[in-house]
Amino acid sequence: MSDEPLPSIVDEGEFKPFWTIWTRPRQTVRQIIAVNPELHVLLLVCLAGIGEALDRASMRNVGDVLPVAAIIAIACVFGPLGGLLSLWIGSHLIRLSGTWIGGLARREHIKTAIAWASVPSVFALLLWIPQILLFGSDMFTEETPRLNSQPALLIPFLGIVLAEFVLAVWGFVLLCNTIAEVQGFRSAWRGLGNIMLAGAVVVIPLIAVVLAIVFVASQA
Repeated sequence: MSDEPLPSIVDEGEFKPFWTIWTRPRQTVRQIIAVNPELHVLLLVCLAGIGEALDRASMRNVGDVLPVAAIIAIACVFGPLGGLLSLWIGSHLIRLSGTWIGGLARREHIKTAIAWASVPSVFALLLWIPQILLFGSDMFTEETPRLNSQPALLIPFLGIVLAEFVLAVWGFVLLCNTIAEVQGFRSAWRGLGNIMLAGAVVVIPLIAVVLAIVFVASQA
């Protein structure tokens, strides 16, 4: 999970962030910030948001009530909005919680780190093309008649699921590294700690509210 800081690439011809982010996330995000902290941030977040919207539609079996075309259209409209909202909230929470453990990043740079760590999610979005072509509405419904009637489709289905899992895990590893870099942490594990603290800022108050409601209800 470690990615020790490397000397920045000076040769502009070697600045290929879409390639280097996969294996040198800390160096890459450092170079992006030096060149332009806003580089492709909105594009990456919006595309990742579309993928997230499609994933949610699949998990919730939205295809049971909507056609595939409508699901795709809704994801393309509201997915980017969700991605931008997540970026806004996430960058604030990570910056706030990061200050508790010595983080020094500006929120603009945290947004850069979050956006570029989503590159695997953008690649995962491309996997929706073969999924929809091969499996159609089965991707969004509780029943899967096409998969059930054509067992051979299970092979590409499982292959795509595995690829999505690997991309999701690697995206999280990249996020830990990019957050660590912009916050000035030497270890990606501290980046992980920063992310977990940001989550705790939301989760702990929610748990407290739920427990309070349960307690009040039990006393009624």
